[in-house]
Amino acid sequence: MIIREKNKDKRIRRIFVSKRSFLFSLFFMLLSTNFFSQDSIPEKEDLTEETELKFQQFFFRALSEKSIGNYKKAIENLESCNQILSNDVAVFFEFSKNYLFLKNTLLAKEYIERSLAKEPNNIWMLTHLVQIYIKDRNFEEAINTQHKIVAINPKKREFLVRLYVYNSQIREAFSLMDSLEKENVLSSSLKRLRNRLEVRKEYLTKKNLVQKDVKEEGSSIGLNELINQFKTDKSYKILEDILNKSTGNYKNLLKFSEEGIALFPAQPFLYLINGKVLNDTKNHKNALPVLQSGIDFVIDNEMEVDFYLEIAKAFKGLGNDKEKIKYLQKAKNLKNK
Repeated sequence: MIIREKNKDKRIRRIFVSKRSFLFSLFFMLLSTNFFSQDSIPEKEDLTEETELKFQQFFFRALSEKSIGNYKKAIENLESCNQILSNDVAVFFEFSKNYLFLKNTLLAKEYIERSLAKEPNNIWMLTHLVQIYIKDRNFEEAINTQHKIVAINPKKREFLVRLYVYNSQIREAFSLMDSLEKENVLSSSLKRLRNRLEVRKEYLTKKNLVQKDVKEEGSSIGLNELINQFKTDKSYKILEDILNKSTGNYKNLLKFSEEGIALFPAQPFLYLINGKVLNDTKNHKNALPVLQSGIDFVIDNEMEVDFYLEIAKAFKGLGNDKEKIKYLQKAKNLKNK
């Protein structure tokens, strides 16, 4: 009888180990196909087999829910992970990602700072913090954090150029691009960006063209009044309000987005609006180069997804299914980060 009980215990253990092995095999198989980002993988120590399995199950579910846009469900599973093992860096990182997707930048920042307190030089976490600052339009802190990233990986200087442009630090942007050119590492996209900045840099160097320096009362003014204001005050804020109030008015959207690109060549929102209108009016041939030019200036992941989707739409309209699928996949991959 004792022997049978021992054999029964062995069979149960083999089943448990087998299921555990299968789960981990599935987990790492998905990782190998880029289903999850490398920076999100926790390695647990000092847990029993049973609690470790529970932790990994909840973590796996959290990543799965995030990948399909169920961010609140993902957070629920992460809370279960946190109950099993508190103060885990990977769990905090995932909390931050999901809260950012939910546009709760306050909690997103709180959790990523907890992670960075333990791993201050983690480039993936620092990059995520930059995105949080961008979402809050806190470009000065985004630039400070990007400098930390550049100290770890100098190849990330290209993004620093874009942040300088967004913060109207045009002199710094040109200086850094000159340095990159001397090192023969200035990318083609930055060359295009520099050429556009040189065309109208006198507009970009004026402080009243930066959103942070303009009054916020424009959104309550009527469209016609905004258009009249824009005739004498060529500020980006007024232009943005005109475009936001012209939804569905393709004539206005096309006219003012084109004028805006000439005045503010580093504002990707203008290219996106212009490309969308051209796509919606079946002018895919002209939409594509506009969108491809504008994406060079994008620093926000959410807007980058919008660009990829519109570029895919343009390729679809041109009958190029291969490129359409390529950009749809880019959009999907970026959403899952």
